Amino acid sequence: MKVLTLIALKKTFLVVLIVTFTSSIFAQSGNKRPNIVFIMADDLGYGDLGVYGQVKIETKHIDSLAQSGMKFDNFYAGTSVCAPSRSSLMTGQHTGHTYVRGNKEIEPEGQEPLADSVQTIAMLLQKAGYTTGAFGKWGLGMVGTTGAPDQKGFDEFYGYNCQRQSHRYYPTHLWHNKQRIELDANGLMAQGQYAPALIQERTLAFIDANKDKPFFLFVPTVLPHAELAGPADEYYMQYADKFDEKPYRGNDYGPKATVPGYNSVEKPHTMYASMVSRMDAYVGQIVERLRQNNLLDNTIIIFTSDNGAHKEGGADPNFFNSSGGLRGTKRDLYEGGIKTPFIAYWRGKIAAGKTSNYLGAFWDIMPTMVELAKADKPRYTDGISIVPTLLGNSKKQKQHDYLYWEFHEDGGRQAVRKGNWKLILQKVMSGAPTMELFNLKQDPKEQNNIAADNPKKVMELRRLIEKAHVESTIFPLIKKVQ
Repeated sequence: MKVLTLIALKKTFLVVLIVTFTSSIFAQSGNKRPNIVFIMADDLGYGDLGVYGQVKIETKHIDSLAQSGMKFDNFYAGTSVCAPSRSSLMTGQHTGHTYVRGNKEIEPEGQEPLADSVQTIAMLLQKAGYTTGAFGKWGLGMVGTTGAPDQKGFDEFYGYNCQRQSHRYYPTHLWHNKQRIELDANGLMAQGQYAPALIQERTLAFIDANKDKPFFLFVPTVLPHAELAGPADEYYMQYADKFDEKPYRGNDYGPKATVPGYNSVEKPHTMYASMVSRMDAYVGQIVERLRQNNLLDNTIIIFTSDNGAHKEGGADPNFFNSSGGLRGTKRDLYEGGIKTPFIAYWRGKIAAGKTSNYLGAFWDIMPTMVELAKADKPRYTDGISIVPTLLGNSKKQKQHDYLYWEFHEDGGRQAVRKGNWKLILQKVMSGAPTMELFNLKQDPKEQNNIAADNPKKVMELRRLIEKAHVESTIFPLIKKVQ
């Protein structure tokens, strides 16, 4: 009996030894699940970064990520305005399928919430054992609704729940999970507590608190969205005497802090440049905090923007060439409204200095992240995992047959890209939309509408639009493309 017990103990010890050794080998070989940091700027244009051609604004930290990682030249946002683009990102679906397809406001605060049935990236990663945090602007469901961050997979949220509130950089309050945080030093025009700085503090604290376990850090920073505002610190002073500019006279704020309107700015070009450089510095701080916690070897960092450059509050995308020479800005389905900077960095895993021409979009992020995290696959996605491209196996990379977008303002717009061909329908709610066809290889700036000369191509792409769009009762666009 003692002999049998001894044999059993030896077998148990051997199994433990093998498991321990195998785990050690996996850890050393890099099979440990990576932390994921996804940073998304707000209304940053395709050409607002140095690595994408910007010459008037310094973005050295983000440029360094691109130079040490991979830069994408053909990546697209979910659409050309905030809420639906974020919905596309979170749900892995293009705007013909995703739940939120427009900026639909809810009173007294918030936007149309994601439905209880909607699955998000954060929910899949949370289920897989990741600690999840979002710091910045949400806009997909107010506290207490089915679309609130805590209902959509985030363990911690700090920032602007409502994107209407995020038009101000000195707001009356922010949200920490379900708690409203009053910013008593701020008022109608009082500028005491700068929200991006407060949010950045919480972002860095999240990294420190979760350094010993896998985490998903989502940073939808509000910079450089909407109002031009910020402290006159080093970021401002580096541009204060650089530009020949005129003051912007806004209508300032009325009796309520959340009403439409923007404050006046003495030096709008200086302020915009400082806001982009401040955002760039915040990215640098995130990278440095990861380095201090010895996390860079096991963390993938992605940087992008939610849509094209904006014109609100005195912003001047023409002056800065914010669209990188492309046609259009925010709210357009031209390239300047939807093409986004997209940079991926993972030390030792993503080869440095690479540029990818992969044709992708926000709905690719969900399948990519769940593959990296070894999480459950989504119930449905329009996306394709780009892990092969990121890890240097481009020959194994699957490709999209086409990409699709829609926009629910200004009479409605739809667009589809298949290869180098792109069709845009304008005023689709009229029932008789105008059509614009471009060959992006020959005409990347979309200057020459060749629809009349290519009726068969127009018909082919219109059929793809009809296939892609599923009508929504909450965000109706059209019943059917004829």
